[in-house]
Order: sequence, then C-alpha cells, then structure tokens
Amino acid sequence: MRPVDKPTTTPPHVVAWSGKQFAVRVNDAMGIYATAMGYPPHAAGQRAVTARRHTDNHGFASRAAVLDDGRLVGFGYGYTTTSGQWWHDLVKRALGRELAGQWLADAFELSELHVLPEYQGHGAGRELLLALAAAIPHSAMLLSTPDADTRAFRLYRSLGFQDLRRHYLFPGDSRPFAVLGARLPLTVVSA
Repeated sequence: MRPVDKPTTTPPHVVAWSGKQFAVRVNDAMGIYATAMGYPPHAAGQRAVTARRHTDNHGFASRAAVLDDGRLVGFGYGYTTTSGQWWHDLVKRALGRELAGQWLADAFELSELHVLPEYQGHGAGRELLLALAAAIPHSAMLLSTPDADTRAFRLYRSLGFQDLRRHYLFPGDSRPFAVLGARLPLTVVSA
C-alpha cells in the first residue's frame, strides 16, 4: 500500500496593514475571529462594525498573515489604550488602582489576534504578534484571552506575558478571561 501524501500548506507571510487596508478586509478578518473563538457566524458581522471604528483610534496598528494568493489566514490589531474605551475602563476597574497605574499608562491594547484553525500551531500567530509588537512605540502590551489552556494562552506565555487578572467575566461572554500584560520589547521565554 502506497503512503498517502499529506497536503502541503503554503506558510503565510506577515504584512503591515494601514487602518484603511484593515477596513477593506475587516469582514474577512472577523470571519477568522468568529471561527477561532468558536462564536456563531453572525458574531463576525457584529464585531466588524466595532473593528472598523477601531481604525480611527490613536496608535492603531495591524498585521496580517496572508498566503501568496492574497488569502487572509490570520491577523492582529490594536491601538493605544486610554480612558473612555470599553475594554480599558473595564480592565482598569478589574485591575485596581495600583496595578492599573503600573500597566495602563503608555500601553497598547492588543484588541484581536486570530489565526484560522488549520494554520494554528505553525508559527503564524507568533510572527503576527512579534511583528506587531516590534512596530509600536509603547512600553507595554495588554490583552485578554479566554482563561484556558489554549494555543493562544501558551503563545502569550512563551513571549513573556504575565497574569494581571484571571477569571474575569467581560459583559456579553459567559467564558472567563485572563488579562495579560508584557513589557516591550517582547522577550521570547520559550519557543
């Protein structure tokens, strides 16, 4: 019996996207978001509205993982976190005054970082995160991620992210989240 050839997957390459470029592909990106997070497909359209508005936030930066044919397989974006933003204000209260003061000043909020499941575990998320972190002038990067032993959580740990708050419930999602932070530049703790 002849061995079955495994399908070859062309690795994506990471490119910088302006806010305008991100807005053009936001529906594709949010489709990846819904798939990667296990949300129903309609959540992609709802999130696209918010994500499109984020392109106007101060310090907006985005990176995309694309195949040679232009197909989007992953993305990451964020912006300078500041008072008056939904995530910032919730996290500020969750962290408490002292910890929030240490972490939220001069911080980049990684709003989203997602890779299609079939491309996870092959370095695309790591490349996206490192490229994004290298391009921003902030002293810290903060994010929230489902509080579970996932590939994403292990990726963040491997790049020096530490617990700021665990088991936090954001409005609109029944899963607990972890709020993580890392000082920049990112340090590779483990591969």
